[in-house]
Amino acid sequence: MKRIVNLLKDWRICIPFLFLYLETVFHIYMGLDMKYAAVFLLSAFGAGMFYSGILFFFSEKSARIAGVVLVAAVSLLFTVECICKDILQQYFQIFSAAETAVGNRLTDYTSTVIRAVSGNIGGIFLLLILPIAVCIGFTKRAGRKNRLLCSGERTKKENRAGGAVLLVISLAFHMAALAVIFLPAWQGDFTPKMLYCTDTNTDDQVEQLGVLNMLWLDVRNSIFGVPAAESEAVNEEASAAVSENTQEAQTGQKEYPYNAEDIDFEALKEKGENSNSKWLSEYFGSLTPTRQNEYTGMFEGYNVIFITAEGFSGYMIDPELTPTLYKLSHEGFVFRNFYSTLHFTSTSGGEFQNLTGLYPKAGFPVSMTETGKQGTYLPFTLANQLNGQGYSSIGYHFNQNMYGRELSHPNLGYDWRQFTECERPLDAEINEYGNAFWPQSDDYMVEQTFDEYKDLQPFHIYYLTISGHLPYSFSDSQMAERNRELVEELPYSEKTRAYIAANLELEKGLTRLVGDLEEAGIADKTVIVLAPDHIPYSDLDILEELSGKSFHTESLEDLDEETIDTDVYRNTWILWSAGMEGPVEVDKPCSQVDILPTLSNLLGLDYDSRMLAGTDVLSSSDPIVIFYSNSWLTEKGMYNRYTGTFEPAKGVTMSGEEQNVYVENIKYLVNGRLKAGQLIIENDYYRQALE
Repeated sequence: MKRIVNLLKDWRICIPFLFLYLETVFHIYMGLDMKYAAVFLLSAFGAGMFYSGILFFFSEKSARIAGVVLVAAVSLLFTVECICKDILQQYFQIFSAAETAVGNRLTDYTSTVIRAVSGNIGGIFLLLILPIAVCIGFTKRAGRKNRLLCSGERTKKENRAGGAVLLVISLAFHMAALAVIFLPAWQGDFTPKMLYCTDTNTDDQVEQLGVLNMLWLDVRNSIFGVPAAESEAVNEEASAAVSENTQEAQTGQKEYPYNAEDIDFEALKEKGENSNSKWLSEYFGSLTPTRQNEYTGMFEGYNVIFITAEGFSGYMIDPELTPTLYKLSHEGFVFRNFYSTLHFTSTSGGEFQNLTGLYPKAGFPVSMTETGKQGTYLPFTLANQLNGQGYSSIGYHFNQNMYGRELSHPNLGYDWRQFTECERPLDAEINEYGNAFWPQSDDYMVEQTFDEYKDLQPFHIYYLTISGHLPYSFSDSQMAERNRELVEELPYSEKTRAYIAANLELEKGLTRLVGDLEEAGIADKTVIVLAPDHIPYSDLDILEELSGKSFHTESLEDLDEETIDTDVYRNTWILWSAGMEGPVEVDKPCSQVDILPTLSNLLGLDYDSRMLAGTDVLSSSDPIVIFYSNSWLTEKGMYNRYTGTFEPAKGVTMSGEEQNVYVENIKYLVNGRLKAGQLIIENDYYRQALE
């Protein structure tokens, strides 16, 4: 009995309680649901017992040092996740993300990191400083009162025995946590059981399983791979109903041909290389393709200029301040319900949606980066499609290499040009002291590049802009400072005025581009496409000011889809050509993944509409706007994943049974579309199906 009492008095026993403290305080501080407390607290206590038990096998001095280092490291991980969520609106699998972080210029975010740190002083104190101070206090006390509190009265053999006891207790808590994860019938679209068997959806993993479990699963999946899903079968009833609904929507209309390749998905399934490939074949085979329409081939043979606009929101467009943006967004195709929903890895994730028509993996490795590293076959990207039609495709980004674009963008089909790690590096705009501006000017980008391609018709040009990059202040953005005088009189806060000022470089660049096209006599045979990579997601106060409405979020720096008004994602998709006779208004809800199939149809290209996550918005089929949380929006209404409820759109009436069937059908498509992008990349599926 005395030995047990001495064991319980040992300072090392504080570690499991510190782990409990960290998970509890983190969940409360981040406003996470505590109904999963049994899962993450059992796991945390078991992990703490494990490390405590290991320390009993160390000498007293070594154990004290290792204990402090352990607590400091774990506390730092919790703090980093807090800061990541603030800056990037997502928790990160830190170990999987390490390679991406090292390869990117994190100095671009210095002022944003400083702001996030200063805004979370309370969290840093609770999650980092206090746990380390408590641990140091316990270990110092153990050093002074060794005979009472630590191993002075115990032999090495007794210490090891005590450590073994704690390891057994740790195993018991771990098994109890697994029982809570796998045995209860958890309700909802996401459950602890499902999340424990995936390497995606880190936000839900953190909320339901805890930070420690999310990080442990990251390590486990990196070493051993992701456990096989419980069921890979396609829901045949749902897919049949979806096909029927699609066909019903087309009744009475002219029967245009399908946008589809001649693919025997059943045969592909039979010879599939693995269960994922088989699932993809079965899933794609269950879908009805979209049909061509009156706009098919409208821009066939046109030059194409595609612009992904950094941190852009259409709420800033003004007829007087941004006349070119206003003209292009009101005189071409006008998408009145376009959303730029945030998906994983911000800019790279937004690019991935724009350029591939697929959703990125909701976790690491970064989908776009992986396409380059693996040389994934991507036949449906605009560049790869148009190159086969004799186009010259060039991509420009006036920045350093990030997200492995030196490999991914040539694989997309572009002669890729940036500042570093490409065959023809670009020259940055510099100031009188010889230093490069940060960020660079979008207007300067157009000025420096137009003459390179104007005579290469037909051409396809891709611009990835940079002027609108955060942070938004006149001191941190030289593009905002450059245009400061133009926004001084606007009735907004300084941050919002700085955001607009930075994006005026995009306005200038577009003005220059349209003028150059007109001067070259090719404006009426060129289509300009502009879409954002993402909204300014950590500065929602900017969007509230510009839109004049509240998005009902507790924090203007926290994009919480459980509570926020999805109008925060409303944006502008420009699709314009000087050759258009007038605007074409489109009211369907749509999003970034819909851009590629819509453009492919307008350009008269051959593609298979079943094998993209997006939908040709001009077809008779209805797009689905899918949010990061798996909530979704269609013409018929909005589904809230958190409450499990569907709210019909104004004027839409459904019986209870009809609504249930509709929701299940769309949920089937949502799950398939989110899953397909990841599996296509991981298994190089397009090569299996189309080469």
